[in-house]
Amino acid sequence: MKYLIKYLIDFAVLVFLYAFVFFRKWRTRGRDSLLVNTLMYAYLSLVLYFTMMPVAASIPFMLDHPYKPMNLVPFIDVSLRRGDFFRQVFLNVIMTLPFGFLFPLTRNKRASFGVTVFFCFLMSLSIELLQPFFDRSSDITDLITNVTGGALGYGLYVVFKPVSFWVLERLKTR
Repeated sequence: MKYLIKYLIDFAVLVFLYAFVFFRKWRTRGRDSLLVNTLMYAYLSLVLYFTMMPVAASIPFMLDHPYKPMNLVPFIDVSLRRGDFFRQVFLNVIMTLPFGFLFPLTRNKRASFGVTVFFCFLMSLSIELLQPFFDRSSDITDLITNVTGGALGYGLYVVFKPVSFWVLERLKTR
């Protein structure tokens, strides 16, 4: 129960931010912008849940343990046959597919492949550099597979771009 409360604090902060900051801003831009930005916010909240949470309750204790530097040997788990490596790679790729798809939509058609992959890289790098502060491990393989997922997500964006814009245009006219 005590551990659950730590997560509830983080979710309460995320809901507060959405309701009193982002929702008000996005609502004025129209339904299409509200939908896309809300989906991106929900997605990023889930990424935060799986990679960093609990955050708020952990901040006072961030420096109570040694910082474990990032493992900089790519795909070392394969050669050492550690754990469920293929599952981890698959999940990291899947985790950032939505970023590659949603990011260009939030940028109003102005995000190229390079810009999308760059921001996916920045998001992933930020997570990997912050995870040790929350007593989690950090790995270059995660960074590589996350960026790969973002690139694949952009590919899905390109494939489904006509459908996406058709749906968003329909929301504008309502």
